Amino acid sequence: MTIKRKAIVLAGLVVTSSACTHADREFVGVQDPGFGDANRATFAAMVINPDPQYADPIPPTSAEHAAQAIERYRNDKVKQPERIDTTEISSGSGGN
Repeated sequence: MTIKRKAIVLAGLVVTSSACTHADREFVGVQDPGFGDANRATFAAMVINPDPQYADPIPPTSAEHAAQAIERYRNDKVKQPERIDTTEISSGSGGN
């Protein structure tokens, strides 16, 4: 190896090894105060409140009304919904 090549290799080693002189703060015991906040927020979004408080009261239900709906379903007396097409099919030239 020539002197020039040795100098370049040595300079490259100095530059790359300088990154190893600083230890990561996590390895020394120092952690980011916000570490894990995303996981805690995601977990909180998945958990249901066991004692919910609603501004509006839950409307009362009628067992008789529910039983009548079940009987209509069983006897095939359910009112069929009106059919609505949600897409339009048209023919024509593209114009290009």
